[in-house]
Amino acid sequence: MERAVYEYAVIRVVPCVVRGEFLNAGVILYSQPHAYLCARTELDGSRLRALDESIDLAEVGRALAAYERACSADSGPLRGEPLGSRFRWLTAPRSTVVQTGPVHAGLTGDPAAELECLLDRLVRRGAGGR
Repeated sequence: MERAVYEYAVIRVVPCVVRGEFLNAGVILYSQPHAYLCARTELDGSRLRALDESIDLAEVGRALAAYERACSADSGPLRGEPLGSRFRWLTAPRSTVVQTGPVHAGLTGDPAAELECLLDRLVRRGAGGR
């Protein structure tokens, strides 16, 4: 597969915006040339509870799942929208508990493998030289 541009953003949980603390909980990756849009999330509840012991983990889980559904071609409220529009909507700045960080770019020949690498490096505990 030919290498092409992709964009990604980290999905993070910000229990208290005033404190500015957050936990990376997923990645959303979009590549127009590969016609690829996917979000993958992995919530570490114990790490999140260390930031806010009263946070509703089930509610956060539902919000994270909404990112994954929004990328799906088969379901979700944005399924009729072009992939690029969905990515822009999902990565728009928000003041909510679940939000995305800034958008970054790179080159890849395999967007699914790149997404897995980003999850390892940016989300999974102990991965990527943390």
